[in-house]
Amino acid sequence: VQLVESGGGLVQPGGSLSLSCAASGFTISTRSMGWFRQAPGKEREGVAAIASSGLTNYADSLKGRFTISKDNAKNTLYLQMNSLKPDDTAMYYCAAGDGRLWPGFSTWQYNYWGQGTQVTVSS
Repeated sequence: VQLVESGGGLVQPGGSLSLSCAASGFTISTRSMGWFRQAPGKEREGVAAIASSGLTNYADSLKGRFTISKDNAKNTLYLQMNSLKPDDTAMYYCAAGDGRLWPGFSTWQYNYWGQGTQVTVSS
């Protein structure tokens, strides 16, 4: 089982980035999938999650700026991030959990984690 994130980088405030998470060894269509982030000195926090059915869940503070999606055929999860702010700077991780559970933001719900991709928002 492997999750590999990509798409991070340096972007100016107000810019956009699109993250991808390629899964192997299992099928994301049967899983709840999530994006989390962790800034230096802070706890890991949930950003967005998507159920096996496709229903989505977003952190309240990020609604309207971030969009989670998936392509079951490509076994890949995505996170589109718009209007980025310096506070969005963090390591971003994708995670896979039990598809029978609502895709929440408790880390215990997720069994598999990627290594993360760094997002830095700075001028």
